[in-house]
Amino acid sequence: METIPSNGAFRAAMAAVPVIAIVRLPSAADAVAVAAAVHAGGIRLIEVTLTTDGALPSVGAMREAGLDGLVVGVGTVRTAADARRAVDAGAEYLVTPTTRLDVVETAREAAVPVFCGGLTPTELELAHQAGADYVKLFPASAVGPRYLREVLAPLPELKVVPTGGMNATNIPEFRDSGAVGVGVGSALVDPAVVDKGGWSELERRAGSLVAAWQG
Repeated sequence: METIPSNGAFRAAMAAVPVIAIVRLPSAADAVAVAAAVHAGGIRLIEVTLTTDGALPSVGAMREAGLDGLVVGVGTVRTAADARRAVDAGAEYLVTPTTRLDVVETAREAAVPVFCGGLTPTELELAHQAGADYVKLFPASAVGPRYLREVLAPLPELKVVPTGGMNATNIPEFRDSGAVGVGVGSALVDPAVVDKGGWSELERRAGSLVAAWQG
C-alpha cells in the first residue's frame, strides 16, 4: 500500500479553514468542476464518498487539477478493503460514517489521516483511543451543539468534527461548542445545483461557509 506524503498539506488545510466539502452525488463526472468551485470559495478540503459512482478515479483527477492547496479525501469508508482501495487511488485522508476500528488501523499503517465516525461518547472515545486523528460526530444535526459541549466536558481531548446537517447558520454554534472543524454535504454540494452546472453558486456557498467558520 502506497503511503501518501501529504500530511503537511492536510494539517495546513485543517489549521486554516477546517470546512470539508462532501461530494455525495450520483456520479463523480463533475468532481473536478465541483472542486474548482469550492476551492474558489476558499475551501481546501474535499471529500468524495464511495457512494458516488466513479469516486476513486475522481480522486486523482481532482488532485491533478492544479488547485493550490486542495486536499482530497475519500468518505463512507466502511471496511479495511475500502480504505486500502482509497489510499491506492490517492486519497489524502479517510472518513468513516461509523466507528470502524479496522479502517483506523489501516489508515495508521498507511500514514493517512482518518476521521472516524461516532455518535455516542463511548464510540467517539473508542475511535480516539484507537488512533483516529479526528472523530466525526454524525449525524450532528440529531444531537446539536449542546450535546457536543456536554460530551467534551469529560472528554476534552477529543478533536470533534460535526457532520450531517451543517450549514452557515449552525456552524458558529458548533464551533463555539468545541468543534475543531465541520463536514458539509448537501448545504454546499447540492446535487440539483451540480446538475445545472451552477459553479458560481457553489463558490458563493463555499464562501459563506468559510465566513461562518471564521466569523
